[in-house]
Amino acid sequence: MSAAVLLAAGVVVGPVAVPAAAEDTIRQQQWHLDAMHAPEMWKITKGQGITIAVIDGGFKLDHPDLAGQFLPGKDFSGSPGGVGSFGDGHGTGIASLIAGTGKGMGGTGAQGLAPGVKILPLKINNGSSGALVSTEFLGQIGQAISYAVDQGAKVINISQGMDAAVPAPEDVVNLNGVIEAARAKGVLVVASVGNEAQKGNPVEYPGALPGVVGVGAVDRDVIATAESEQGPQVILSAPGMDMLAACTSSTGYCRSHGTSDSAALVSASAALVWSTHPEWTENQVLRVLINTAGKPTDGSVRSVDVGYGVVRPRVALTEPGDPGPANVSPIPVVQTLPSASSSATSTPSSSSAAPSPSEVAVGAPPVGPAAEKSSGSGGALPVVAGVVGGLVLVAGAVFVVLRRRKASGQPAVPPGEDPYVR
Repeated sequence: MSAAVLLAAGVVVGPVAVPAAAEDTIRQQQWHLDAMHAPEMWKITKGQGITIAVIDGGFKLDHPDLAGQFLPGKDFSGSPGGVGSFGDGHGTGIASLIAGTGKGMGGTGAQGLAPGVKILPLKINNGSSGALVSTEFLGQIGQAISYAVDQGAKVINISQGMDAAVPAPEDVVNLNGVIEAARAKGVLVVASVGNEAQKGNPVEYPGALPGVVGVGAVDRDVIATAESEQGPQVILSAPGMDMLAACTSSTGYCRSHGTSDSAALVSASAALVWSTHPEWTENQVLRVLINTAGKPTDGSVRSVDVGYGVVRPRVALTEPGDPGPANVSPIPVVQTLPSASSSATSTPSSSSAAPSPSEVAVGAPPVGPAAEKSSGSGGALPVVAGVVGGLVLVAGAVFVVLRRRKASGQPAVPPGEDPYVR
C-alpha cells in the first residue's frame, strides 16, 4: 500500500527485482517490434545503405548490440571524453532502438527497427554533465546537423528538446536556417516533441521548427500517451511506452518511455522506406509515411496528439502508393519563429535527455541507487539479466502514467483489427 501511495504521488521507489519467465528474452520483450511486424519487414529490407545521424549526449560504442553499427562520429559538446563518453545512457538507447543487432545476451539482445542502417554518432552537451545554456545547446545541434549533411546522412534524429520560452530568438532562427539548408540537400530531420503535456504542454525546439518531423508517442493500445506533448508540431507518432533497449547500465539494458524513443522509430521507419526506394527524395519518403500512417478516428486528416497518425512502416513498404512530387514538402509550415528578444544564457527548463539509469549487477541481487525522476522525454530503468533460469526485470521505480483516451487522438482501428496492418 505504501509503495502504491508513493507511485501515485509521483515519488520514485527503489528497484525491485522480480523473476521473469525463462522465455522472456530481451528481444521477446520488445513488444513494439512484433506490433510493427518487424520480422516481416526485414524480409524486404533492414535499412541497408542508409546512414542515420543521431545527435545526443554520447554513446557506448562497444555495446554488444551496437558494435559495428557506428560510423566515426564527432564530438561537438566541448566536454572531455569524445563521442564514446556519456553522461547518461540516452544516446545509446536511441541508437539501439534504431539499429540494434540483438547480438548481446547470446544473440537474444535488443534489436532496432532498422538493424541494417549505420549510425553516425554526434555528441552534444544535453545537460547530462556540466552546465548547459541555450545558445550552446541549439548551436551544437546546428553544427551537428551541418556535419551530418556533409557526411551523407539521409536521416538526422534529434531526440532532444528545449522549452521554446528559453532560447534567444536569434538562436532559434539560426538553427532553423541550418535545418532549411539540410532539407534543401535532401535530408530528413526528425525530432521528439517532448514529454511535458501534463506540465503545461510547452512547445519545444527543435521539434517544433518548420521543416522538422515532430514525433509524439503512443502506448501499446495505439493511444497517445499522457506525457506526449500536443499541438500542430506533431507530424507523426510511434510507440513510446514500455520500451526496452540497450543502455549504459551495468546490465546493458534499460526500460524507457517518451517521445525520444518514438522519434527513433520514425527515423528507422524512414530508413526502411528509403532503403527500398533509394531514388525517392525526403519529401516522397515522408509523404508515404504520412499517407500510410494509422489515422485519427474523428475523420480529421491531422490531430493535435498523434499528428497525421501512427507510423506503419510495414504498410509503407508493401502498399506505398503514389509518393507524390519530389520537390514539394508534404507538411505545411504551421509554426512561427520567435521575434521577441530573450536571454541566450538561460538554463533550459526542459530537455529530452533521460536521467542516468540505476546500476544493477547481472546475476546478482538488485543493488544500487534508486532511479532518478524522468525529465523531458522519458526516463529509463535498467533490465537485470539473470544467468540461470531466464531474465530478471527491474520492477518498481516507475511513474504513474494516465492514458488519454480522447477520440481525436486514437488511430482508426476497428475492434480486433491489427492497428499496424491496413
